[in-house]
Amino acid sequence: ALALLVCSAPAPGPVPVKAAGGPAARPSLLVFITVDQMRPDYLDRYKSQFTGGLARLVKQGAIFTDAYQDHAITETAPGHASIMSGRFPRRTGITRNLAGVNDPSSPLIGSQDLGASPFRFRGTTITDWLVAKNSGTKVLSVSMKDRGAILPIGRSKQPVYWFPTNGTFTTSTYYRDSLPDWVKAFNARHLAEAYAGKVWDLLLPAKEYAEPDSVPIESNGRDYLFPHLFPTDSVLTANAIRGYPMMDEIILSFALEGLNRLGLGTGSSPDLLAISLSTTDYVGHRFGPDSREIHDQVLRLDRYLGAFIDSLYKVRDSTTIIFALTADHGTQPMPEISAARGQIPMPLRVPPALFMAAPLDLLRAKKADTTAIDFESGAFFVDSAKLTGVSVDEVVKAFLAGAKKVPGEMRADRVPDLAKKDTTKDAISRRWLNMFPADLAPNAVATLTVGSIWSYGLPSTHGSPHDTDAHVPLVFMGAPFKPGRYQAFARTVDIAPTLAQVLGITPSEPLDGRPLAAAIR
Repeated sequence: ALALLVCSAPAPGPVPVKAAGGPAARPSLLVFITVDQMRPDYLDRYKSQFTGGLARLVKQGAIFTDAYQDHAITETAPGHASIMSGRFPRRTGITRNLAGVNDPSSPLIGSQDLGASPFRFRGTTITDWLVAKNSGTKVLSVSMKDRGAILPIGRSKQPVYWFPTNGTFTTSTYYRDSLPDWVKAFNARHLAEAYAGKVWDLLLPAKEYAEPDSVPIESNGRDYLFPHLFPTDSVLTANAIRGYPMMDEIILSFALEGLNRLGLGTGSSPDLLAISLSTTDYVGHRFGPDSREIHDQVLRLDRYLGAFIDSLYKVRDSTTIIFALTADHGTQPMPEISAARGQIPMPLRVPPALFMAAPLDLLRAKKADTTAIDFESGAFFVDSAKLTGVSVDEVVKAFLAGAKKVPGEMRADRVPDLAKKDTTKDAISRRWLNMFPADLAPNAVATLTVGSIWSYGLPSTHGSPHDTDAHVPLVFMGAPFKPGRYQAFARTVDIAPTLAQVLGITPSEPLDGRPLAAAIR
């Protein structure tokens, strides 16, 4: 069992890893897969219908069933920054999506989408530790989302590619000035545009899906029934495919092409292939985790991963490849569905503006600058440099008093008060404390009731410190690991030190995580 303490664990030293009854394992390739918004219960819920990669991972992997992103704002950017760094957001500096990788000073190559780079990221990742041991280590990171490709690698200038809205893989000038020929050639295949005029229909017969298809609250009441049509225009399809299961297949095809072109897994030291698959997040936001669409998406993901692993094993020695699979966050049911199930207190959609009403009233009454305060993802910030005629303490008091009157509010805390809580038992306080560096910390934080969500216009979303959003799958597979189900509490910050131990590399800084030794041979 792992201690539930808000502290930094010392970096583990490398130890030899031996396969049972055999020589020391010598991994040549680490494949790190992050499935955006993947709930761990999907692995059990749909297990009987898996035939591909998820089936292989469930059967052959070391699965930690009680694993969490143990921080409060369970969004994509903070989650991706922690999984390969072994550190909480309070150490990586990546605290919110809006303060993630967006960087106008690093424009994209061949795309008008907002520029992106890891300039906010602090510290190192497993990529840096691998390269420090062997400068010849090869790395490739790919995703549909910029933050999904960038943040697992940290600040390292490795081959990092993502799929912006124009439907071609690209990178930013932070990494290079032009696309390599192999990326241009892959883009020239126009795999996304080829889906124009086609449909996303059920993979299996309808009777194999227990979920109802007609749930009008899904997709905001538009196009919520199968089949789902692609646009007939190829240019529109190149963007729209980001919300269809086939996007994952394209990402995996690109990853395999890059692996072959760059020669990953062919050297004497371990190489790294990081893949972030985003479609589950897009489908989950649109249809929710209880939908027929998410069921079909996960089944298709299983098949796509199976084809990817089979193809990988044809070109590389399967006995020298290790896999890690996790998620950047989970998600919770749509409030209306939870309410229909009788959940108490009844989950609500909560406008963030309700939490700003009381402090804004105070600032207006004092004729103070209303831009001195900000509220996002439950975090309340006060810019003291902008305040005149009123103190920070008065503003925070107004926020806390007003928060208690907002329907759907569970608790509101001053950030300094969180450290006074018993963080071994109070997961909410612990996760908020794990969230912010001192120089980026808010003045107060608000937590909604379980099942309530911020009403940002999405049918379904995540982002809370509750287990529903924090609980994620955590699976290792390969020769260094003992297959089985492990019930010990685990955190995603434990992944990097675990992999460091089996790869024989030393983290270059203290980590928040520690090796999950029970799964290591």
